[in-house]
Amino acid sequence: MTQKKRVDTVRLQNLSYGHKQSAALRAAVELDLFTCISEGAESIPAVADAAGINVLNAERLVVACTALGLIEKAGGKYRNAPDVERFLVKGKTTYIGPWLIFNGVDFERWKDLAAIIKSDEPPRVLGIYEMLDDDFAKVYHDATYTVGLGAGMLFARDVDLSKRSLILDLGGGSGAYCIAAVQKYPHLRAIVMDFEPVCKIAQGFISQWGLEDKISTLPGDFTKDALPSGADVMIMASNLPQYNEEILGKILKKAYDALAPGGEYHVCGETLDNDKCGPLGPALWGLHEALLGSYGRAHSEEEVMGYLEKAGFVDARVHPFVPGSLTRITARKPS
Repeated sequence: MTQKKRVDTVRLQNLSYGHKQSAALRAAVELDLFTCISEGAESIPAVADAAGINVLNAERLVVACTALGLIEKAGGKYRNAPDVERFLVKGKTTYIGPWLIFNGVDFERWKDLAAIIKSDEPPRVLGIYEMLDDDFAKVYHDATYTVGLGAGMLFARDVDLSKRSLILDLGGGSGAYCIAAVQKYPHLRAIVMDFEPVCKIAQGFISQWGLEDKISTLPGDFTKDALPSGADVMIMASNLPQYNEEILGKILKKAYDALAPGGEYHVCGETLDNDKCGPLGPALWGLHEALLGSYGRAHSEEEVMGYLEKAGFVDARVHPFVPGSLTRITARKPS
């Protein structure tokens, strides 16, 4: 007779400890723990010395990070897990520490999620972005650039832009996708359309790459402002959950009208599977919009393809992009 697995509380308790896990990761990044280990601090006393903390606290943090799978222990020595070694060692071009730190900005507000969900305060089209200023734009996009450039490079590798001429990136943020595309395809020109404070930040990153003659910025709100015509590629990346179906429909119809005949549209978004049971990342980004006060929610791949087709696009297709995080959904305007 098969015995049923005993149901216990461990999974639920571990979920309730999620803030502790996040805090451990954040502290490790702030203390450069993973950089210290990468540079040779392979024991707890060595970590304590390199990070400038006492041995007791070094042990506490190292043990927690090992339990989280961020650090591995072999032969009595500590080393970073492969993803940590690649993305959380300061000085590497792949370092995303600023993005992880930024994700703690609203750490305190999450504990009030139930009250926020019960609130009758009417949502805003742009949520928190209606109050965007220069300081917040800098903090936010200095952080998003660290992960956006990697995604932009993946986009440029995956998409053949050799016969295209002009990209319009709607809500292009730091300009990462355009920077990556123009680096790979030097004949391209690109426009980053975003709010004025964001465009200032994008201009800084564009200048760092010496691409001012190829990439321009256009201050504006693409949910209500007219879009420039002539682009044969449009991108909408990592802003999908900020909007509901109605707002997305209006954006996509404007995009369709402005896109050159035969042009292509790319949504690189945090999409759910069609059964809306995950992945976790996109589901949480949808929930996050409750904190930001927008109309946004998480959308499924099937829904996004439907929005594109309703706007007039054809050949809507789903492409794997960043598993568990982003899906690339493409469509084109008939010639």
